Amino acid sequence: MAKASSTGIRPTIRMVAELAGVSTATVSYVLSGRRGDGGPGVSDPTAEKVKSAAERLGYRPNQAARAIRTGRTNTVILSLTMLSDPWSLSVIEAVQRAAAPFGITPMILGDADWVKVLGTHNADAVFVDAVREDQRDALRRLADHGTTLVVFDEELEAEKFDVIRSIAEPGCRMAVEHLLHGHRRIACLSRATPDGTAGGNRYRAYSDALAGAGIPERQDYLGLFDGTTAGAYAAAMRLLAMPDRPTAIYATTDFAAVSAVNAAQRLGLVVGKDVDIIGVGNTVEGERMTPSLSTVGPVDFFDKLARLLLRRASGQDVATNERATGGDAGAPLVLDFPWHLFVRESAPHRSAATRLY
Repeated sequence: MAKASSTGIRPTIRMVAELAGVSTATVSYVLSGRRGDGGPGVSDPTAEKVKSAAERLGYRPNQAARAIRTGRTNTVILSLTMLSDPWSLSVIEAVQRAAAPFGITPMILGDADWVKVLGTHNADAVFVDAVREDQRDALRRLADHGTTLVVFDEELEAEKFDVIRSIAEPGCRMAVEHLLHGHRRIACLSRATPDGTAGGNRYRAYSDALAGAGIPERQDYLGLFDGTTAGAYAAAMRLLAMPDRPTAIYATTDFAAVSAVNAAQRLGLVVGKDVDIIGVGNTVEGERMTPSLSTVGPVDFFDKLARLLLRRASGQDVATNERATGGDAGAPLVLDFPWHLFVRESAPHRSAATRLY
């Protein structure tokens, strides 16, 4: 039998069943996307026959009809504030990898206006990476209406949604204190607040660590940028082109640290020798780049986030050793991630002989 594209007839599940010599129920089970094999009661050879028949016919499941029948869309939405950030890319990579066994497709929302989108689009689960103060009521309303939510936030408690919590300030101070072992001229590369000044707990960790070491904070060593990669690069270029340039840069995100590495290399500086650079986030890109990026962040954060999101989307109970707010596996969870220091090539350990004061 020819494919629909050559006959003008849309293949149906019944046509697949006839070609494979099985029941329509068997076809529906094998092509449900919930398992990669035939599962209980369907042998591997039978599953392969069904898949082969579907491929020959060009059959594609009607997702809209399936959603009406099952109440599931086989999609998850990832609301990510900055898609170019290695942190966001690490989330996407982990979720895509975890989604494959479930037959679920991640859909990326590349701005912070998730309230409007979720009001008109359904998904089996939604991950939100930032919640403004004025969005919290909307978050609760969505949960009340049955939206399955996993939220990244340092302050929210799990109510009718899961919360991924990773308190940054202690880890950020750990990053600055690592640089203090070999440096006194330490700059901070940080996103500017809406009023154009430095702020937030990640900057506060820098300021407090310098004060604790008895080092005056220099305003010319504060590289503020607008939140973009280009802005971070320009701010790093300014810092590293100074006559009395810093010998180390603490960047409040990994993406800003990557921009600082690029700026240093553009200026002919050897990162990890002429200048040390450390980031925040422990992203996959930072670990894989050359030189590998020293950073602070949680361990297994992205994989655990992805597993939680996909288990919620598939309707499975969540097996975890993390703290739960309820007494059963299906209760909303708060996943707490302690931070660690990852010393790599961009900011190695410094001995007395290798300090760059």
